[in-house]
Amino acid sequence: MCKHGSFLSIILALCMSFLTVGCASSPATHKFQASSEGVKTLTIAARDGSHADVINAVKGKFEKDNDCIVNVIPLSGDDIHKKVIENISEPEGKYDVIMIDDPLMPEYIEKDALLNLTQLGYSDDEDFVDKSRLLGKDPYPLGATYALPFSGNVQLIFYNPELITNPTSLNTWDGILTACEEIKASGKNGYAIRGQAGNPIVSDFLPILWAFGGDLFDENGNVILDSRQSHEALEFYCNLYQTGANYDKDGLVSAINNNEAAIALGWPSWFISENTSTVSIAQIPGQQYDISEAFSTGEIGNWLLGVTSNSKEPELALKLVVYLTSEEVQREALPYGGIPTRKSVFKDKAVIEKYPYFEQIYSGTNNSRVRPRTTKWSQIETVFGEELVKCIEGSQSVDATLKNSQKAIDNLRNE
Repeated sequence: MCKHGSFLSIILALCMSFLTVGCASSPATHKFQASSEGVKTLTIAARDGSHADVINAVKGKFEKDNDCIVNVIPLSGDDIHKKVIENISEPEGKYDVIMIDDPLMPEYIEKDALLNLTQLGYSDDEDFVDKSRLLGKDPYPLGATYALPFSGNVQLIFYNPELITNPTSLNTWDGILTACEEIKASGKNGYAIRGQAGNPIVSDFLPILWAFGGDLFDENGNVILDSRQSHEALEFYCNLYQTGANYDKDGLVSAINNNEAAIALGWPSWFISENTSTVSIAQIPGQQYDISEAFSTGEIGNWLLGVTSNSKEPELALKLVVYLTSEEVQREALPYGGIPTRKSVFKDKAVIEKYPYFEQIYSGTNNSRVRPRTTKWSQIETVFGEELVKCIEGSQSVDATLKNSQKAIDNLRNE
């Protein structure tokens, strides 16, 4: 991306040179050159794909109103994390605004990567969906605000309606297993998992762990993974996997869309493109059986916007963050793939009529669960994910997987 940006800069510079030579006596040319010398520039490290596309689509009015240039640098989630941490020690940052995967908030706060927006004069906006708004706070959930929710995202069930003909079977995990076993017997894959080590398999397993009443930590931060509930959840997950297959993200989306597999957990941005997806959507069940206690299960996964602690233009950067998360801009962003985080947009009947799946996203967000707030989350995903992969591949028992994971996570916690 940087090479592309440099190429455009060279072309622009050449064009300006030709204009200057050809119109040296033009007052208009001199006026443009004089006014452009002091133009401020803001740089955003944005998640590549639809998120960066949305910002590029809506930034024009802000640039015009504030006489500035907004450079959008599209990066993968891992690259944003890596580059931001590497750049934080510099006195003047490379980025003014960064897009944040919400589980990484504690790490960014600990490493002083973000400015306290409350101290910059920001006041909370109650129009944001509550569970989205609280993600940007530290300490979570009632501390100061460090980031604002840019893109709503929550785990949901995505299923092929030609294979799952009775949606009520998705109300419990036992119903899902029964339906997937029947589909497997008919020659199709039932449940599609994303079983790669690290974030993929941990994100795939956590909703089942929560629905069975298990968790990684208790309220005091003690690791409680090696429990009866966890054993039942992981045994169930392995049985569910036997009805289907293991896919990467793109393969999983394709399998559900193309009648290869019946059901999977996923994120709206994977399946929904310009309202043309053929899959159906349901909430992730919070119960194993109808008579089981119900728990919140779907992971919330909003992308947030924060101002870097070494931004060269912190006040203007905050103004941009407020603009990009405003109701007006969220409405403008919808045709470009934007997913709102504001109640007023989710509750607009005209919006729901055009984007009916927003109802499921809004409901899922209100029933969502935050991943553990710890500065070690990315490391926990790595060690836990490695153990889970061994289990689903059959090289390690459920009991050994949970004992090894408990020990590894406890070691990280005590480092």
